[in-house]
Amino acid sequence: MVKKYENLYINGQWVKSGSGDIHDIINPATGDVAVQIPMSGEDDVIRAISAARAAFTAWSQTTAQERSDYLNAIADEMDKRADDFSRALTLTLGCPKSVAPWLQVAGNSNGFRNYAKRAFHMERVDKRDGFKVVKEPIGVCTLINPWNYPLGQLTGKLAPALAAGCTVVCKPAEQTPLQDIIMAEIVDKIGLPAGVFNLILGEGAVLGPTLCGHEYVDMVSFTGSTRAGVYISQYAAPTIKRVTLELGGKSPYIITEDADLESAVRDCVAKVMMNTGQSCNAPTRLLIARSRYEEAVAIAKEAAEKASAADPNKDCTHVGPMSTERQRQTVLGYIETGIGEGARLVTGGAEMPEGLERGAYVRPTIFADVSNDMTIAQEEIFGPVLCMIAYDGIDQAVAMANDSQYGLSSHVFAKDEEAALAIATRIRAGQCFIQGGSFNGEAPFGGYKQSGNGREWGEEGLHEYCEIKAIIS
Repeated sequence: MVKKYENLYINGQWVKSGSGDIHDIINPATGDVAVQIPMSGEDDVIRAISAARAAFTAWSQTTAQERSDYLNAIADEMDKRADDFSRALTLTLGCPKSVAPWLQVAGNSNGFRNYAKRAFHMERVDKRDGFKVVKEPIGVCTLINPWNYPLGQLTGKLAPALAAGCTVVCKPAEQTPLQDIIMAEIVDKIGLPAGVFNLILGEGAVLGPTLCGHEYVDMVSFTGSTRAGVYISQYAAPTIKRVTLELGGKSPYIITEDADLESAVRDCVAKVMMNTGQSCNAPTRLLIARSRYEEAVAIAKEAAEKASAADPNKDCTHVGPMSTERQRQTVLGYIETGIGEGARLVTGGAEMPEGLERGAYVRPTIFADVSNDMTIAQEEIFGPVLCMIAYDGIDQAVAMANDSQYGLSSHVFAKDEEAALAIATRIRAGQCFIQGGSFNGEAPFGGYKQSGNGREWGEEGLHEYCEIKAIIS
C-alpha cells in the first residue's frame, strides 16, 4: 500500500497544494513507488513566503528564553520520533536501517538543544568606546536542502534560524521529503507560532526562482550542487539578499610515508563508502607516498570488498543503494570514464552487486593509478568510488590536494598530530580532519572556492542568520 501525503504546512495550517500535482517517491532499494506527495505551485510558495513575512515582526521580538523553550521542545519531540525519522530515510534514501539511526538521525535533537543555548547570544550587547554592537535576525529565510543528509541539513539550517529570531520557508529535495513533513508535525504539536515555519514540496528547478528571488525573502541557505548554487545566486542577486551555499566537494586524504598506513587507508575507505558515497565531504582522492602505494592499494581493496552493497532492510547491511536510479547511472558513467581514462579498476565496477537483480545499487569501487588531472579525480562522482593517487614528496601531495575547483573538506594522517597539523594548515579547504577525526556538529562547516560560502553548525552557523547593528551615542 503506497502512503499518500496530501498537504503542505503553511501559516500554521495543513493546506492543500494549489497545483494539484502529485509526485511519486521511488524506493531506491526496489524501484517501486513508496510514497506520494503533493507538489507546490508558485502560488503556494508566495503564500508561504507571505506567511513568514507576516510572522517575522512578532517572532523577531520574542525573548531568547521563549525561542530557547521552543527549540528544546522541538528537540524533545524529535527524540520521540527518532524511529519515524530512521524509517523514512531508509525508505526514501535507501540508508540501511542499521546505519540510519546513528548516521542520519542521532545528534540532530542535540543540535536544536545547542542552538537553544545560543539563542541568548542574540541578547548580548558588545559595549565599545562610544558605541554598542548588537545582533538582530536577518528576516525571512528560504532553506533549501539536499537528499543525502536531509535531516542533518534541515537541522543545521532551521535550528540557528529559529534561535536567531528568523522565520523560514523550507523546501526539501523532492526525493526525500518525509523528515520535513515529520518536522512540520512536530512544530505544529509544540505550538510554534503560525508562519514561523512553513513547508513546501516540489522541484527546485521549478520553485527556485520564486523561493530565491522574491522580494520578501531576506536570505537563502542552500545545500546541493555547485551548478544549482550558481542559479540560486543569480536568482537572489537582483534583490541583494544574503546567500549561503554548501556545494560540491572532491576532498583529498593525504597519508604520509611514516603514518600508520593500515589505520589510515581503512579510515578513508570507510568514510568514502559511508552513506553509499553520497557525502559532499567524502575523501574520494586518496594521496599516498609512492613507496607505500601498492601496499595501500591492497588494504583498500580488502576494505572495499567487505563493504559490499546490499538490501538496506537487512540488519547486517552497511552500504545500501544509491538514492535514485538516475544517480546510479551517473556513478556508473563515471566508472566507465575512469576505465576509459586508463585508471586501474582494483575492485567494484559497473556490474550489479552479487545477489541483487533490481534497485539502484553500485559496487564499492576502487581505482588505482589515477592521475590528478583525470575526470574521476576532478569531478564529484557522489557515489562509492575512491581514486588512489601516488605522490613523490609532501609538497607534491599538498599541491595535488589543492589542485581542485573545490575546497570543502580534507584529511591528513601523519606520524603524529603535530606533523598532521603542519600539513593541514596548507590545504585550502573549510575543514581538515587529522589522524582519523570524525564529523563534529559543533565545528563550523563550509567550503572554499566552488564549494560555497558561509558556514553551518557551531557559533558561526548562528552568525549567518544575523545582521549586525552599531548603536552610536
